[in-house]
Amino acid sequence: MRLLTAVDQLFLFLESRKQPMHVGGLFVFEVPDAADSDFVYQLVKQMQDSSVPPTFPFDQVLEHLVFWNKDKNFDVEHHLHHVALPKPARIRELLMYVSREHGRLLDRAMPLWECHVIEGINPENEGDPERFALYFKIHHSLVDGVAAMRLVQKSLSQSPLEPVTLPIWSLMARHRNHANTILPSRRSIRRIVKEQVSTIKPVFTELLDNFKNSGDEGYVGTFDAPMSILNKRISASRRIAAQSYDIQRFNDIAQRLQISKNDVVLAVCAGALRRYLISMDALPSKPLIAFVPMSLRTDNSISGNQVSFVLANLGTHVNDPLRRIELIHRSMNNSKRRFRRMNQAQVINYSVIAYAWEGINLATGLFPKKQAFNLIISNVAGSKKPLYWNGARLQSLYPASIVFNGQAMNITLASYLDKIEFGIAACSKALPHVQDMLELIEKELTLLEITSKKLEFQGITVKDNKTLD
Repeated sequence: MRLLTAVDQLFLFLESRKQPMHVGGLFVFEVPDAADSDFVYQLVKQMQDSSVPPTFPFDQVLEHLVFWNKDKNFDVEHHLHHVALPKPARIRELLMYVSREHGRLLDRAMPLWECHVIEGINPENEGDPERFALYFKIHHSLVDGVAAMRLVQKSLSQSPLEPVTLPIWSLMARHRNHANTILPSRRSIRRIVKEQVSTIKPVFTELLDNFKNSGDEGYVGTFDAPMSILNKRISASRRIAAQSYDIQRFNDIAQRLQISKNDVVLAVCAGALRRYLISMDALPSKPLIAFVPMSLRTDNSISGNQVSFVLANLGTHVNDPLRRIELIHRSMNNSKRRFRRMNQAQVINYSVIAYAWEGINLATGLFPKKQAFNLIISNVAGSKKPLYWNGARLQSLYPASIVFNGQAMNITLASYLDKIEFGIAACSKALPHVQDMLELIEKELTLLEITSKKLEFQGITVKDNKTLD
C-alpha cells in the first residue's frame, strides 16, 4: 500500500465527466514484411492469453482516494480493446477514434489505464507496409509525461528480431533485474519533514526575487495571462491533431540563433497560435502565457509525478518573430536559473506557493476570466533508437494530454528518432478546426528557418540582440 502524493490527489480531485485526467499516447507501427495476415490478431491474442500478472504501476488500484493498493482481481477484458477501422482508414480516421476514446473517463474501481490495439490503417505511401496502432491511456495520478515515455520504451524492443512475449502491463517482469531503479523509492517521515523545513528560506528568497522583478517581461507572474478563447469552459468532446516534423529543422534554427531547441519549439507554437487566433479575430493585445512542465527526475523511476512548471511569455502580441523568440528565450532562461538555484524539494514547494492561485481557481472555478496561464506546452524526450513490437517497427508516436476548464488546448511534443511528434489535444466545441494548427506550425517553422538564415548571414544571434535589456 502506497500513499498518494498531493499532486496525485490533485489530478483525481479535478477530474469530472467533462474533464478526464488521463494522459495518452498513440503509437503507429508498420506490419513487418512477410508477416501473416493475422499478425495484429496474434499480438492481441498473445496479450489476452498471457498468465503473467500486471506489474507496477499497472497493478495499482485506488483505495479510499488516499492509497494505491495492489489489484487482486485483474480483468484483461476491461483493459484491452481490439478494434478494426473501416477501410480505407487514414490517419484522419484513426485520430477521430482516438479523440472519442480520449474524452471518456477511466473506471476508478479498476487500475486506471486502457490499451487499444487498432488495425486497418492504410500505408503511409503506396507500396509501403500496412499499419496498425496502439492507443494507451493512463491516469495522470499514476505517471507524468516522462514516466509514461519510459514505460513505452521499456515495453518495446530495440531489435526487430527480439520477440516481446509479455504484455505492456507486465513489463516489470521483463525488467526485474532493474526493479530497484525504476520502482518508487521509500523515505522515512523524519527525512521528509527535515527536507521540507530546509526549503523555507530558499523558497522565500526566490518568491521575493519574483516580486522585485514584477513588471519585467522576462519575469512572468500568475496574473499576467490575458483572457482568450483558449480559456473557455470545456465540454467532454475532444479533438486530437497530430503531425511529425523533422527535428533537424528545429536544431538548425537553435544553432543559428544560439538558443535552445525548446525555445524554438515554443516560438513555433507561439507563432502558430498567433496565426490561429488572428484567423478567428481573437488575438489578445497582451502576450499569451504558456505553462511549461519541467521534469525534476534525477533517477530512472517510472512512478508518480516528479514535475514542476515555469511560465513562459510567448510574445504573441508582436508580429516580429525575432522579438517574439527573444521574449521566450529570456523568460525561460530566468526560470531555469531560478530552478538551478534550488533542489527538487525547494522547486516543488516554490511551485506550490507561486502557482497556488491557479490551483485554487481550478478547484473552485470562482474566477473563470482570470487564468494564470493560457495553455500548457510540454516537450518530452523520447527514444533516439528505433523501437519494435515483435518485428513491427514503431513509425510514429503522438502524445495526447489533458485539457480542463479554462484551458481548452494542450500542446505536447515527443521526440522519436529524427522527428518531433506534435500531439495537440483540445475541446472541439470551444476551439473549432484545431487541426489547422498543424499547417500553421509548418508555416511558422518555415518562417523561422528563413529568418534565422538571414540573421546568421548578418552574424546576429538572439543573445547578441539587446532590445530586451
